[in-house]
Amino acid sequence: MFTCSIFERNSKSSSRWQKKELGSRCFLIHDGFCLDIMFENELMPLSCRGRVRGQEPNRGDIDDSLGKFSLTLIDTLDTLVVLNKLDEFEDAVRKAVQDVRLDNDVVVSVFETNIRVLGGLLGGHVMADLLRQRGERMQWYRDELLHMAKELGHRLLPAFNTTSGLPYPKVNLRYGVLNPLSRTGTESDTCTACAGTMILEFAALSRLSGNSVFEEHARKALDVLWERRQRGSDLVGTVINIHNGEWVRRDSGVGAGIDSYYEYLMKAYILLGDSVFLDRFNIHYSAIMKYISQPPLLLNVHMHNPTVSVRSWMDSLLAFFPGLQVLRGDLKPAIETHEMLYQVTKQHKFLPEAFTTEFRVHWGQHLLRPEFAESTYYLYKATGDPYYLRVGQSIVEKLNAYARVPCGFAAVQDVRTGTHEDRMDSFFLAEMFKYLYLLFSEKSQLPIDIDDYIFTTEAHLLPVSLSTTQPACQGNTTEDLFTHSCPSTETLFPNNPSFAKTIRDGYKYLTGVGRAFHPLPIRCVRLHGVYRVKLVAEVSQAPEEEVVVPHAVQLISPPFLGRTVLTAGPAKFGMDLTKQEHGVRHIVKASPYTACGPIDNAVELKGRIALALRGDCMFAAKARWLQGAGAIGVIFIDHREGSNSDETPLFQMVGDGDPTEDLTLPLVFLFNKSEKSISMNIKLRLAEEGELEDGAARVPTLEFVLENDEVLLKEEVEELEPVEIKHLPPGYRLCTETAEIDRTESVSEWRVPQSPSLPGSTQPTCLHPTDGGRTRSGTAPLTSRLDFERWFFISVWSRVRCGKGGRL
Repeated sequence: MFTCSIFERNSKSSSRWQKKELGSRCFLIHDGFCLDIMFENELMPLSCRGRVRGQEPNRGDIDDSLGKFSLTLIDTLDTLVVLNKLDEFEDAVRKAVQDVRLDNDVVVSVFETNIRVLGGLLGGHVMADLLRQRGERMQWYRDELLHMAKELGHRLLPAFNTTSGLPYPKVNLRYGVLNPLSRTGTESDTCTACAGTMILEFAALSRLSGNSVFEEHARKALDVLWERRQRGSDLVGTVINIHNGEWVRRDSGVGAGIDSYYEYLMKAYILLGDSVFLDRFNIHYSAIMKYISQPPLLLNVHMHNPTVSVRSWMDSLLAFFPGLQVLRGDLKPAIETHEMLYQVTKQHKFLPEAFTTEFRVHWGQHLLRPEFAESTYYLYKATGDPYYLRVGQSIVEKLNAYARVPCGFAAVQDVRTGTHEDRMDSFFLAEMFKYLYLLFSEKSQLPIDIDDYIFTTEAHLLPVSLSTTQPACQGNTTEDLFTHSCPSTETLFPNNPSFAKTIRDGYKYLTGVGRAFHPLPIRCVRLHGVYRVKLVAEVSQAPEEEVVVPHAVQLISPPFLGRTVLTAGPAKFGMDLTKQEHGVRHIVKASPYTACGPIDNAVELKGRIALALRGDCMFAAKARWLQGAGAIGVIFIDHREGSNSDETPLFQMVGDGDPTEDLTLPLVFLFNKSEKSISMNIKLRLAEEGELEDGAARVPTLEFVLENDEVLLKEEVEELEPVEIKHLPPGYRLCTETAEIDRTESVSEWRVPQSPSLPGSTQPTCLHPTDGGRTRSGTAPLTSRLDFERWFFISVWSRVRCGKGGRL
C-alpha cells in the first residue's frame, strides 16, 4: 500500500515541518483494487471506483482529457520517483507498458493529452532511464515509455494540419482530424494556452527521439502567436482562429486561456537554451507588468485598449504566476500577489475557481488545483522564508479537513457549502502532491537532484541537459539585472529573508477591514402584471459587481397559491431579463435533450421556449444550437439528480470562451429538484392575440400549463382572463403564505395590504387575497377570473431589493 503524507510541526525546529506517514486508502495505491482504479483514467473518490469514459454520464469538454489511456497512472509516474517509491514506480511502468493503448477511437483535447499523457510518458521515461543507468533497478527497461511517447506524438501531429500552423483543439487518436470517422475537425478556434503549451513536451520528444518534426510544429505555433500579438501593447488575446490567425477573444490576462503560453516561453529558454524564447517572454512580461498587474491584483484588459480592465474578477489559474515571476527573479510582485491569494484561501478555505476584486466568490468550485501550492514552493525555494512552510501546512490541513474522503480527495463543488464532487483530477497527484512533498523535503532526502530538471505545466520533470546551448549568464549587458539570470537568494535577500515579510505585511488585511467596501447598486424591478410581466431595471451607475442576482419563479394557481417559489439562475449572456420585456410561448423539450448538436425537432421548437438538460457541452454552445433552431428562450435543467438551491448556491451561467454577442434569447437555469418538490410536467405558452380582454394592454402574458401524465393537451385551448396589478407600491412582494381556497372557487379580487412593512419589521410586505371581496382604503385592487382546475401562472423577476429595502 502506498501512503500519503500530512505534516505536523517539529518541536525541535521552528523552520521545518516533519513528515508523518499515515495510511491513506486509495490515495496512491498501486496494487489490487486501486491500481485498477488508476488504470481507469480518473479516480471517483466518492464512488470508490474509476471513471471510464462512455460508462459514466458525459461531462462535455471535461471528458476530453480522458482518452482511455489510463490517465492517472501515466500522469503520476514521475511523482512516484520524487516520493522515493521506486518499487511502486517500477510496477506502474510495467502496467503502463503492458496494458495502455494509444490507438483508441476517441476524441481528446490536444492540450490536455500533451501536458498530461505525453508529458507523463516523457517524465516517466526520464526517471526510468536514470534508474536503469544507476544499475540498481529497471534493468529490463528498453525505452518502452519513449516509444509510447513517439506513438502518441505522431497521433497528435494531425492537429497541426491547418493553414496557420496553430493546432486544432481536438484530435481523434485513431482517425486524426480530417478523416470522416474522426468526429472532429469542425472547430475553428483554440485558446492561446492550448496552442502555445506544446514546446516543452514536443521539443523534449524530438531531442530524446532524434525526430525534429515535433519541435518544428510546436515552434511554428509559437511563432504564429508571437506574430499575432498586438504590436502596440505586446499583449495577446485569449482565443484565436486556427485558420486565419485572427483573434476571436481579445481580452488579455495571465489566467485561464493564456497562462501556460507565458510559462512555456520562459521555460523553453531554460530547457532549450534558445534566447528567442526569453526575448519574447521579456517583452510580454513588461507588457503584463505595465497593463495587467495592479499589485496585488492581476486583471484582464483588452489587448487593443489595455488601460481599461474588462472584468472585475480573477480566476484561480493565475495563481501560477507568482511562481513564474520567481523564475524570472521578480520577487516583490510575486510576494504581493501570492499574499493576496493566501488571504483569499484563509477566507474561503480554498481558492474559488474565480473570485472578485473584493475577494468574494464568483465561481465557488474548487477542483483541487495545484497552482497556489506551486507558487508557494517556488517562493520558499527562492527566499528560504519559513512563512511559506506555514502556508504549505495550511494547504495540507485544509485538504485533509475539507477534501479528504475515504477513497481519496474530492473536488469541492462550492467553497461556500463544502459539498463535494465525485472527481479527483489526475493533476492532483501529478502536481499538488508533488509540490507539497518537495516543499517539506530536504534536498538530500530526494532520490534525484531536483535542480537538474524543469517542471512542465503539469509538473513533469524534463532534464535541463536537453539544452543545446548554454544560457548567456556571463557578459550580460542588459540593464535589467534578471533578464538573463536565475534568481539567487544571496542577491535578492543577502542575509535578510525577513525582507519578504516587509512586502507581505501591506497585504494582510485585504479580505477584511483593510479594504474599502463598495455597496451594490440599487436594482428595482417593476411588475406590471402577475403573469403579464414587464421587467424594468433601474440601475445606478456603479462599477461592475460580480454578484449573482437570482431569478424566481412563483407558482400562483392551486394547489400552490403563491406558496411555491422556484429559484432560477441567470446567464451572463443572452437577453437581460431585468432590462427588457420578454414574452414566451409553449415549452418544447429539445431533441437531443442536451442540445449539444443539430436540433432534430427544430420545426416543433421554432417560436417556442426550449427545455434542455445541462451537461455534455457548454451552456453557450447549447444556446447557439437552440437559437439557430428558432427557439425564443431556453430553460436549462440541472443534470444532477436531486440538486436544489438549498444545497448548491446559485450560479450565473457563463460563456464558452467565444463571443456571445450573437446570443439574444433569454436563458435561465433551474435545479433538478425544486425547493418545493413538484411531481408535474410544465409547459409555457404566450397568450395569443385576442385572448386578452378587450381594453387590456397588449403586454406579453406569461402562463404555465400544468400537465399531469393523464391530462390531454386539448386543455391548452381553454381561455383565461389575465390578472393585472394596477399598482405595486415600492417595498411590496407577492405573498408566499396565502389562505386556503377551495379549488372550485375563483378569486375575484386580490389586494395590496394597507400598511407596508418597512425594514426591520417582522411582518412581510406582500400581495394577498382579501376576504369577501371587501375593499379597504389605501389598497390597490387586483382583479382576475381564473379556472382553478388545471391552470396556474408564474411571474419571473429578479429577487432583489427595491424601494426602501422591501423585496419584490
